[in-house]
Amino acid sequence: MWPFTRRQEIRADTEQMADIDTTTVEGQLLKAQLEAQGTMTVDKALQIPAVAACVRLICDTVSMVPFRLYKINQEGLQLEEVTNDPRVALLNVDPGDTLDAVQFKKALVRDYLLDKGGYAYIDRVGNRIRSLRYVEPDFVSFNWNADPIFKDYDILVNGETFQPHQFIKILRNTTDGYKGIGIVEEQAEPLLVAHRILKYQDTLMQTGGSKKGFVKSQKKLTAEAIKALKDAWNRLFSSGSENVVVLNDGLEFQESSESSTEMQINENVNTLTKQICEIFGVPVQLLNREVGTADKEDRITFIQYCIQPILTAIENALNRVLLLEKEKGGYKWAADTSEFTKADVLERYQAYELACKNGFMQIDEVRYRENLEPLGLDFVKLGLQDVLYYPNKGGMTFVPNMNQVGGIDLAMEDREDAKKQKEAEIEALKQKPEDPAPNGQENAQNSQESDQIDPESDQNEQDPDRNEKEKPEGGDEE
Repeated sequence: MWPFTRRQEIRADTEQMADIDTTTVEGQLLKAQLEAQGTMTVDKALQIPAVAACVRLICDTVSMVPFRLYKINQEGLQLEEVTNDPRVALLNVDPGDTLDAVQFKKALVRDYLLDKGGYAYIDRVGNRIRSLRYVEPDFVSFNWNADPIFKDYDILVNGETFQPHQFIKILRNTTDGYKGIGIVEEQAEPLLVAHRILKYQDTLMQTGGSKKGFVKSQKKLTAEAIKALKDAWNRLFSSGSENVVVLNDGLEFQESSESSTEMQINENVNTLTKQICEIFGVPVQLLNREVGTADKEDRITFIQYCIQPILTAIENALNRVLLLEKEKGGYKWAADTSEFTKADVLERYQAYELACKNGFMQIDEVRYRENLEPLGLDFVKLGLQDVLYYPNKGGMTFVPNMNQVGGIDLAMEDREDAKKQKEAEIEALKQKPEDPAPNGQENAQNSQESDQIDPESDQNEQDPDRNEKEKPEGGDEE
């Protein structure tokens, strides 16, 4: 470990605010001073309704997703779910901390979005994990080397040093692997504007909408008159007090600010709400019904572009530190996104129907996902809907309509036997000699051919006068 750390620039920004130790009096005073200077913090950001709504929606959605542990076979084509591993219960039931599994995931995702990252300590005893302990980012600091290539770091919690593999780290837009960039730091200016508008609305409510301004006097006022006027003005702009000021002769009030209508506060609030939703990747229709009702495409966009990247970041973090070195490559963590469709019964059942129809899910698997008792069916439906295939019985197939038992192996054997039989018949025909004809038959055939006489010549011999008749007339004269 390189003994030197990079020198930090002391500046009043969000990163510096995150590193302030708020457990001491000095830290609390420094944080209050920086907040008074207009620095955006996580607490201020959560006071903005649009930010709080986006964070709540994202955290609630991710917290209901269970994470499954799968074993990968040697070919990498089949996944087998591991259900009896204690790590699965730590992630989905009870982490062993004061937080339950839902609260644990919410806290990690909230810190991932707004702060420098979500951190959880892995309480190990040898290779066994006893618990997962959530740690607030304010108590986490780092000690890192100055090498930009071979980066290394230690994690410090309350002055105690830990190694990177002892923590689950879920980081957003990180460049060093130990500290991310939250939305509060990345989008400080838009959040500050939204927070100032919120404070302005609060001031208007407290003062009854009174405008700021100044008082003009035609003559010089005494000190007592000025003090009395200031006290009356303070009571006018304070909530729960009288809201009437009597101006004596020669005094005139001149407005120096515009009303909320003139400043278009409502339009600015709607615009900032849309911008904040775009920052978080949440469709504004999911939060603001006045803009429009969220449809199926909005929900798909929310899951695909907002929730799925967070789930992928959690999966990678779990695969890195929650698996032993010998398990990496043979096991993996994956989020079970089927929970997203449980709110829509029709859509979920249509998905099950498609899965069973195409043969990549079985009926018992569907019943397991629906928390129903399996029926014990060990066959897979094929495309014809009436052929049963038994993969655990040597590839046997059964056709109920024909009451016929077969199989892929049996069909291949029959095909090979038929091929061999055909080859044997061809070889036998090639080796069989041609039988010569007997001599008696050959002589009889020759004599029969020689005895064949032209019927026309035979007829001429029997009737010699015919030739004389057929001679032309005048032949004798010639």
